[in-house]
Amino acid sequence: MMTTIHKTNNDYIGITKGAPDILLKKCNKYFDGNKEIPISMDILQKIENSNNKMADKALRVIAVTYKSVNNIKEITEEDLTFVGLIGMIDPPREGVKEAVETCRRAGIKTVMITGDHISTAKAIASQLGILRKYDLAITGEELSKMPQNILEKDIMKYSVFARVSPEDKVRIVKAFQSTGAVVAMTGDGVNDSPALKIADIGVAMGQNGTDVAKNAADMVLADDNFVTIVEAVKQGRNIYDNIRKAIHFLISTNIGEIVTIFIGLLLGLKSPLLAIQLLWINLVTDSLPAIALGLEPEDKDIMNRKPRDSKKGIFADGLWSKIFLEGTMLGMLTLFAFSIGNKLYGIEVGRTMAFVALGMLELVHSFNIKSEESIFKVRNI
Repeated sequence: MMTTIHKTNNDYIGITKGAPDILLKKCNKYFDGNKEIPISMDILQKIENSNNKMADKALRVIAVTYKSVNNIKEITEEDLTFVGLIGMIDPPREGVKEAVETCRRAGIKTVMITGDHISTAKAIASQLGILRKYDLAITGEELSKMPQNILEKDIMKYSVFARVSPEDKVRIVKAFQSTGAVVAMTGDGVNDSPALKIADIGVAMGQNGTDVAKNAADMVLADDNFVTIVEAVKQGRNIYDNIRKAIHFLISTNIGEIVTIFIGLLLGLKSPLLAIQLLWINLVTDSLPAIALGLEPEDKDIMNRKPRDSKKGIFADGLWSKIFLEGTMLGMLTLFAFSIGNKLYGIEVGRTMAFVALGMLELVHSFNIKSEESIFKVRNI
């Protein structure tokens, strides 16, 4: 709530606006348009009903009260006279509903933490798809009565937190982290900074955010738009995928070259490749496809995957075994080409066949790493 003081002819009037559920507790009179009358339970119930009707329509509701005094020192935020309610619509930005749905498909749970009335919060969250059929909403007052261990146990059931304090926000972040989730927290005010600091990824608003929030955050949004966060997730997933592809390609092709030389020597063959041939393959056939893989556009289904486990390394999910298998296959096929050329036409032709075979195999292998799909289904080939 907030109070402004105004001087009339000989008196002072303090006008207080704020959350209806907070201000009504401080009112003892009601202005009916003509005169002040003592506030009764019937009037309080009518005000509460009007508040709920507006909140259910996703309106942010503000109560307005006043207090007239002769001396400015007598103005306090107590014994106020209720005047009325104001409902304001703050429509969601274009694309936010679609972004929330994209997050859901990507395995990301979107949660609303707000200072609004719980009815307003639930209405907006339902419109955006944040509050779904079996999701729960809770107020800061109810949250303060809930032990932390119970909150941690049931935290994934809740999608809306209304009328929360800075302490509540910290508790919510810690509760989600206790499930093993990676938590990103957005905020713009000083009261958001503790939660921004403790979250795995603090995201502050660049346009309307305070300096305290920006300093506490890990990332600052230049346009204050939730859609941008979803786009950042997509870009992050693509960067990780491309790094993994480039490493996969470089190590597997190098293993193929090692297998070609090492197995050839073990079999008593002359070196299947000359040093200059190996250098050329490393410079051209290895490096350029690896750069191309590092600049690949994102897969069309990248936001339909579940989040990867942050505890897993880059070689998790059997990547090492794939690398060794593919490298061994590259080496053995190159040796096969060398053996045919060496047996039929001599060492020079054998080395030429090995050089061409290894180069072509590595180029084909780069398309194999490009996607998990069939090489004939991948776009941009």
